[in-house]
This record gives sequence, C-alpha cells and structure tokens, in this order.
Amino acid sequence: MILIKNGTIDTITNGVFVGDILIEGKKIAKIEEEIEVSKDMQVIDAQGKFVFPGFIDAHTHLGLWEDGMGFEGADGNEETDPITPQLNPIDGINPMDRTFEEAVAGGITAVCTTPGSANVMGGECIAIKTHGRRIDNMVIKNPVASKIAFGENPKSCYGRDEKTPQTRMAIASLLRENLKKAEEYLEEIELYEEHEDHDRPEYDIKMESLIPVLRKEIPFKVHAHRADDMFTAIRIAKEFDLRLTLDHCTEGHLIAEDLVEEGYPVIVGPSLSERSKIELRNLTFDTAGILSNAGARVSLMTDHPVIPIQYLPICAGIAVKHGMKKDKAIEAITINPAKTLGIEDRVGSIEVGKDADIVIWDGCPLEIQSNVLFTIIDGKIVYKRA
Repeated sequence: MILIKNGTIDTITNGVFVGDILIEGKKIAKIEEEIEVSKDMQVIDAQGKFVFPGFIDAHTHLGLWEDGMGFEGADGNEETDPITPQLNPIDGINPMDRTFEEAVAGGITAVCTTPGSANVMGGECIAIKTHGRRIDNMVIKNPVASKIAFGENPKSCYGRDEKTPQTRMAIASLLRENLKKAEEYLEEIELYEEHEDHDRPEYDIKMESLIPVLRKEIPFKVHAHRADDMFTAIRIAKEFDLRLTLDHCTEGHLIAEDLVEEGYPVIVGPSLSERSKIELRNLTFDTAGILSNAGARVSLMTDHPVIPIQYLPICAGIAVKHGMKKDKAIEAITINPAKTLGIEDRVGSIEVGKDADIVIWDGCPLEIQSNVLFTIIDGKIVYKRA
C-alpha cells in the first residue's frame, strides 16, 4: 500500500483540499483529510506539494513514430490504400521507445495513440498507459475510436501519385461508399443472427472494423483542420447517425458557435508548432479558450511527436495565457479526454475506485518551472525525481 500524506489534492471532479490518498493494489482506496499510518504502508510526504491525477493526451502517435529512427521506426501510415479501417496500433506500438519514459517523467500517464492521417480511413485508435514493456498489458480500452482524415494529408498522399483521392469531394465520396458497404454488411450479419436459414456474409475485415462505429459504440476520430472539413465530417455523421470527435480543430475558433450547437467533443492542437502547411494558416493558441468559453468540451493534444509528449502541461499553460480558464485547461488534460475517449470510469480524476494514476508536483503543473516529483501508474511508483 502507498499512502500520500498532506498533499494539496486536486481531485478534478470533487474540488481541491489538503489531505491523504491511500492506494491499495492498482486502485485508489481512500481519499480523506487524515488517514492513519500503519506499518505496511509506504508513505510519501506531500506536504506543500500538489497532487493531480495523471494527465491524459487525447491524440498522439506515441510508439508508432519512434524517436530518432526514421523509416524503420515509422509505423503510423500504411500509404498503400486510402481505406484501411482494420489497422490497429497495438500491432505497431513499441513501448520501449524512450519517449514513453519522457511521458512518465512529464506526468503523462495515459494517451490515445492513433494511426496517422495519410488515409481517409486510417485505422482504429487505442487508449494505453504510458508505462510498461508489453503493450498488451498497457491497454485501457481498444478500440476507443476509428480514425478518419480530411483535407490536405490524404489529398497530398494519393493525389501526387495520380490516385484517388485528389479532392475533398473524393474523400467524402470514399467515406460514404465504405460506410454504405459497412451498413449492408452489418444488415446481413444481423439477418444471419436472427434467422437460422440466412447465411453469414463472407468475412470482410474492413467492414468488421466499422461495425462498432455504426453501432455508435465508438466515434470516428476526425482529423480536420479547416472549418469546411469539420462541417463535412458533421454532415456525413448525421447522414449515417454516427458519433464524432473533432481532432486538431485548428479553425474551430472561427466556427465556435456552430461547434457548440452541434455538441461534438473537440480536441485542439498541436498549437505549439509551425504553420507548416496551408491548412494551418489560422493556427493560434486562442482556439482552445474560445471554444471552452463558448461551452464546448475541449481536450488538448500534442500530436506527439509533433510536440514531444512531455510538454502537454506546457501547452495547457499557454492556452491559459491565451484566454482559457485555468480550471478548464486542467480539465482539458484530465477528465475531458477521459470522457471523450470513454475511459472516465478508470482515469481522469482522483476518485475512490479509479486507477491509481497519480502525479505529485512541486508547483502548478501549468508553469514551466514546475517539476514532477513522483509519477504513480496502476499503484506503482514508476518515476521519482532524483
């Protein structure tokens, strides 16, 4: 058992207070102002320190683009077919890449790792812890979403080779075509399940992977920078009655009222980067604050390795500097991504029964000079500042 004593605890969901946290096994067992110490407890004195749930990055490519590796370590884009919804990052992530250690040292305890955005349908997305040697043992939920991409990336990947899609019209067309095929495939499966005399359709791995999307068990995770691409994604989602998250959302501040009215969760970033392509001409750190202040549920993302994973709290701090409320910025890297990814029953806040993913800081984590003192994942101290 681990007992964290006398820390200033930000539970995220139930206020801030000075008190104790008892960890038993992998879970948070007690949260009280005073917990009696027993001899079987490992005590961490957190007096004068700040205790937060582990931070969550809602959109990364952690482990799919390995640090300093080039082609051999690039496993995020299968640029041979614009429709690859069946791919899953669990088969490409290398948890021994050193950026996992940097994540842990930076207080990031969970991430969503996604395929890249070269393909219109890029594959499934997975929520994982950031500590471990075997990816199978790090999974929180798989899949949490299905990745689709609009705009410049799929256009440039295939258009340059004189293949489809070369236009935004073709991207939307490919989505509709394959969603319709998936609907028909699902209908045949349901007939087979309901009627003994009906044959099961021939197995199609692509269509199988889209069934959770059609059943609204998971959302489409939408790569979209431009306002028009976000509206196209919403249009298609309504046509097929699907769930969405709008990722990147670079021009979200230009259409904030529309996005709030539509009600889809937004994941903003990477904002700490250059305007490297036309789609990013309206990139600004103002976006997260404008959307949050308008009433949207906002999460922040690094898009690691675009921004190194450990700088997620710094991105939140800069968002505050540009108008986001401090408490909303903290929520944008804790409970909001947990809710958006559908893993809030386990992570995102300090609550009894949740996973013991806890980080102790020597100052406010949104301030650049603050340091992580301890990172605890699944009830185990995985990082301690020297």
